[in-house]
Amino acid sequence: MQIAGLDNLLWAGGLIGHIVLLCVLFGRRRARRFPVFTALIGVNVLRSLVLYCTLRLGTPYEYFYTYWSLAIVDVGMQLAVVYELASQVFRPLGTWAKDVQNSLLLLILFSVLVAVALTLLAAPPAHDWRQIVVIRGSFFSATLMSELFVGMIALSTTVGLPWKSYTARISQGLGIYSIVCILVEASHSYFGSAAGTALALSLTRLRMFIYIACIGFWVVMLWRNETVAEPLPDDVRLRLALLRSELARDLPGIRAWRRW
Repeated sequence: MQIAGLDNLLWAGGLIGHIVLLCVLFGRRRARRFPVFTALIGVNVLRSLVLYCTLRLGTPYEYFYTYWSLAIVDVGMQLAVVYELASQVFRPLGTWAKDVQNSLLLLILFSVLVAVALTLLAAPPAHDWRQIVVIRGSFFSATLMSELFVGMIALSTTVGLPWKSYTARISQGLGIYSIVCILVEASHSYFGSAAGTALALSLTRLRMFIYIACIGFWVVMLWRNETVAEPLPDDVRLRLALLRSELARDLPGIRAWRRW
């Protein structure tokens, strides 16, 4: 198969996978629970169609600005998905766990600072400023997303909060894909644009293969029924909420006693 044929096959595979995933989200009524993730998948369908038409019918200038306009929307929606998944994990009783809230904010701030620092350190060998913008912007997005997903998983494990099945599966798929994106974008920063070397081009296609595999993983996992524990009775939930409030009130005194 020729290169152009492989690229078209990967594009078609991603588009079909997104459509199937949307059918599962709505058909199995998962969209109600994950509305932002569902919206992200829908935007990806429209993004693929718009970029394909722009590439075939428009100019390179039009494609560049269309690509980056949609890329900004994509990153914004991924951040919203991070919040949606975090709210599923860190609100076990319907309210944010106070011990985690500050840690989560610090994780976001730290992730942004590290992503900005690594992006500024990157020096892609490109002659066109547009190539530099594409490479650095993609690297920033991949670094930020991977840090947030890996950090969120680690934070939830540290504080002992449970992962619900669907939430875990979506987070795992996005986390794996984000890590692969870092490797690919790091190669772009070292070798240049994807069109510059066979290695970078092969890594780009590998990323597309991995993402299609993640889509298939989500389709299978979200199609299955979720095994969850029985909901807590209202009186037990109320007692746990009161106990948590009392612990939060007494925690400063306990910490002061331990320092003494």
